[in-house]
Amino acid sequence: MNTPNKLTILRVILIPFFVFFLLTDYAGGEAVSRYLALAVFIIASLTDTLDGYIARKYNLVTNFGKFMDPLADKLLVCSALICLLDLGQLASWMVIVIISREFIISGFRLVASDNGIVIAASWWGKAKTISQMVMIILLIARFPGAFFDVLEQVMIYVAVVLTVVSLIDYLWKNRKVLSMQN
Repeated sequence: MNTPNKLTILRVILIPFFVFFLLTDYAGGEAVSRYLALAVFIIASLTDTLDGYIARKYNLVTNFGKFMDPLADKLLVCSALICLLDLGQLASWMVIVIISREFIISGFRLVASDNGIVIAASWWGKAKTISQMVMIILLIARFPGAFFDVLEQVMIYVAVVLTVVSLIDYLWKNRKVLSMQN
C-alpha cells in the first residue's frame, strides 16, 4: 500500500474521532472537545490535499485511490454536516442539498465508469469543496463576534450555491454519459 492510499485510510479512521469530539464534551468540556474536533477535521482535510499531491507527483495513482479518495472526502464532509445539523448550526434543507449532490455525482461517476469514461474534477467542484471545508471549520470553531457570525452565514450560503452550481456544471459537461444509457 502506497503513501497516498495510507493517507486516505487515515482520513477515514479519523472520522469517528472527529464525530466523537464534536458531539461530546468528554475531552474536558465543550470548548476543548470542539477544538479537538476542529484539529482532527483540519488534519483529515489536509490529508486529502496531500494524498492527491503525492499520488500525482510520484505517479502513485491507483484504482484503490481513485475509488477511496472521493469516498473518504464524502464521508468526512457528510459526517461533519450531519453533526452540525444535530448541533443546530445548519438547516436540514441545506444538508440535504449538499449530501444529495454527493450521491448524484457518485451515481453519475459509476455510470460513466461502466462506460469506460473517467470524469475529472472541475474548477467548480474544487471551489465547492474548499467552500464546504471553510464553512465547516468556521462552524466548528465558533469564533466570537458579529463579524464571524456574518462570515459563517455567508459561507453557508456560498457552500450551498457552489454545491448546486458544481452539480449543474458537472451534469451539463458530462451529459453524453446519460445519453449512453438509452
